[in-house]
Amino acid sequence: MIEREEIFNYAKEKFCTEPDYPWFKYPDHAVLRHEGGGKWYALIMDVPGIKLGLTGKGSAEILNLKCDPTLKSILRGQQGILPAYHMNKEHWITIVLNSSFPKEEIYNLINLSYELTK
Repeated sequence: MIEREEIFNYAKEKFCTEPDYPWFKYPDHAVLRHEGGGKWYALIMDVPGIKLGLTGKGSAEILNLKCDPTLKSILRGQQGILPAYHMNKEHWITIVLNSSFPKEEIYNLINLSYELTK
């Protein structure tokens, strides 16, 4: 399990990136962008679990990251990895933040997403 603040701290330390909150209607949806060009490499948001195909009531905090399609195919079988929510499912993945997916692997995937979106 990983918290959004841990991701923000990692992005700030590694890439000098601060979260951006571009949607007035969704004040908790945060985008991590490349400095200068502004391309997204990560998106954190709360989404109703039903929209993700999850059972139970309530919402889930998720992280969308760009991912190599070959790696995406391998990751999809793991707990906490879903088809990208509201993004191109061929090139993006969704990670459920309160899942058991390892924190270090999330950091590796953030690094990959950053590189793929340069």
